[in-house]
Amino acid sequence: MTHLTDRDVVPPINPKKGFRIHLLVFLLATPAIWIVWYLTDRTYPWPLWSTPAWGIGVLFHYLGVFVFKKSKTNQ
Repeated sequence: MTHLTDRDVVPPINPKKGFRIHLLVFLLATPAIWIVWYLTDRTYPWPLWSTPAWGIGVLFHYLGVFVFKKSKTNQ
């Protein structure tokens, strides 16, 4: 038999904070990716694949947090 302690309780997750972190990482990493591309082999613009794909992920994260949010009473 296991007993739950205070350390075993998962703290509530703030979805808005998670989205803000995701957006910040996207905004900081995307220029870094383009700089790496610019300073290395510029024959093929490979960041054109990762930037929109990640942007779509951020868009869906936004939609999930702010547009299609779940009510707390419906758990």
